[in-house]
Amino acid sequence: MSQSAILTLNAGSSSIKYALYGTDAERPLIAKGLIDRIGQSPEHHDTEGDTPLPTSGGTDHKAALAWLTDRLQSRFPEVQVIAAGHRVVHGGQDFSEPTRITPQALEKIAALSPLAPAHQPHNLAGIEAIAAVWPDLPQVACFDTAFHRSQPRLAQLFAIPRALSDEGILRYGFHGLSYDYIASRLPAHLAKEDRRRVIVLHLGHGASLCAMKDGQSIATSMGFTALDGLMMGKRCGAIDPGVIFHLQRAKGLNTDETETLLSSQSGLLGVSGGLSSDMRDLAASDDPAAQEAIDLFIYRCVTQIGAKAAALGGVDAIVFTAGIGEHAATVRKGILEGCEWLGVDLDDDANSQNARVISKQSSKVKALVIPTNEEHVIADQSLALLDL
Repeated sequence: MSQSAILTLNAGSSSIKYALYGTDAERPLIAKGLIDRIGQSPEHHDTEGDTPLPTSGGTDHKAALAWLTDRLQSRFPEVQVIAAGHRVVHGGQDFSEPTRITPQALEKIAALSPLAPAHQPHNLAGIEAIAAVWPDLPQVACFDTAFHRSQPRLAQLFAIPRALSDEGILRYGFHGLSYDYIASRLPAHLAKEDRRRVIVLHLGHGASLCAMKDGQSIATSMGFTALDGLMMGKRCGAIDPGVIFHLQRAKGLNTDETETLLSSQSGLLGVSGGLSSDMRDLAASDDPAAQEAIDLFIYRCVTQIGAKAAALGGVDAIVFTAGIGEHAATVRKGILEGCEWLGVDLDDDANSQNARVISKQSSKVKALVIPTNEEHVIADQSLALLDL
């Protein structure tokens, strides 16, 4: 018996996360996995284990997706893929909701690539690769910036000439698909009075936080690009613009070199002296530079929580999600201990076990760990747009 499904893709610089969902109301998960090390020796990971990809057809995104679509069709012959949904990082001013892929939409999405150079080109590669395999398949772009378009104007503005703001130089925010999913899950975990003012920390290789009031974004740490805000794996986060001028004038760096330094050589990697951009590696190291990188990451999170608490006028709950947020108990502990002044009372045992609720019952501010699911949001948004 045939089953219709939607394929969701989240294409990064060297990896592709995918999921295959049934299209009935429950959105049953048929398959989920990851292809990483794209551009080198691609490898596929799913519930069946690790599978090296043949490299004779190439090692780029197009070759990896061609292999993936062949695998899904052979493994699930009864499944008919009727649509594909994609995570696209930057939607700019043009895209505040999911959009069906057309040549015109692709052109506008591509024009935003300079604002997300580490992500947007690979998002586009995923779209093009699916079109090469299934040229008539409807495809939808779901934007990481869209969730934040509900923010008040003051939260979106930079203090620059008005004409530049009118051109679209604004604070957009990112990780919106993740925040959208967490917002949808809050009613299952928090009473209404405990979820009115919530700060969500999406902490992974890329990291940001979002202040939500009644489930809507009112402020976030990332801005015009995904380089701003929290310290990240390789990205510096918020920095004095004067540092950029200094790097170019005193150190002789050109624009591309400066961008590479701040987006690929900084963050955990830079502060640790080049040890690693992975929090797990740093936590296992006895090098003092590794500990300083972790401490700075925690400090930046705590100070940003304070800023977002001010924007909300108080906090009812703090939620952790994504790789570090879901699994790094010591990082969560450091952050929440820095937020005791807000009324957080951490339950050490629950936190060490990665429990769903990690604050004590008596805690004024609740603290939770909720796994994110961007792929589920992409499936829902795409099928709703296509009315399937």
